[in-house]
Amino acid sequence: MMRTLSKTQRTFFCILGIGSTFFSATLFLTLVSMFRPPFTANLATGANESKSYELHFPSDLEDLKSLASLLKQYRQENFGYVVLLFCSAYLYKQTFAIPGSVFMNLLAGAIFGMWAGFPLVCILTGCGATFCYLLSKAFGKVLLLQYFPDKIQALQDKVKENLDSLFFFLLFLRLFPMSPNWFLNMSSPVLEVPITHFFFSVVIGLMPYNFICCQTGCILSQLTSLDELFTFNVVIKLCGIAVMALLPGLIVKKLHKTKKSHLD
Repeated sequence: MMRTLSKTQRTFFCILGIGSTFFSATLFLTLVSMFRPPFTANLATGANESKSYELHFPSDLEDLKSLASLLKQYRQENFGYVVLLFCSAYLYKQTFAIPGSVFMNLLAGAIFGMWAGFPLVCILTGCGATFCYLLSKAFGKVLLLQYFPDKIQALQDKVKENLDSLFFFLLFLRLFPMSPNWFLNMSSPVLEVPITHFFFSVVIGLMPYNFICCQTGCILSQLTSLDELFTFNVVIKLCGIAVMALLPGLIVKKLHKTKKSHLD
């Protein structure tokens, strides 16, 4: 169907598809936050009841601390609802590449603790990124090729160069702290990255980042600035892990070239 449409019509169709999906997801998340179970506990902060019921995405560290305090108390009475709300909000952000994953990871550590929060965000990261992948596959290809042709071409060349060790290359990109994960999620369908490679590279590759965030979230009340989260030493360690993940891919690539030269 898409091939029979003009360029303008294809663009309009893609924007309409993304917009409709975004509207539906926003409506669902709004309904989840509106139709919530009653909350009878008093906030430790002494805030009034109407204030305590405000549920929203945190915009800064103090806002995050207040939300974490509310949800930790809410969890005592309505654990299932808090899990549903958190998962819905996390997937919403990941699916539509909305900035602020660091806040959600910190929140997971603060609400659920390390042993429950860490595996939860790892799974949600993989699922949310995969939803973004599928959304881009359905509606994003035309827009990405139209507005980011150079970046897509550069990534396409890199994928072709590392085709024999694609998973390790994808793992390196995810582990490297400066990689634009949002763009990798959207462009992977255009690059024809297999969805299984994509999912597991996201889950495994973002584990160190998620671990650091969740661990810090457990002591959220002591955090005074987000700069304390990713210090220079932490960034260097993440870069080192990324390089180590790339080494198996380089070895596989070298062995493949050697085998090919012998056959020739």
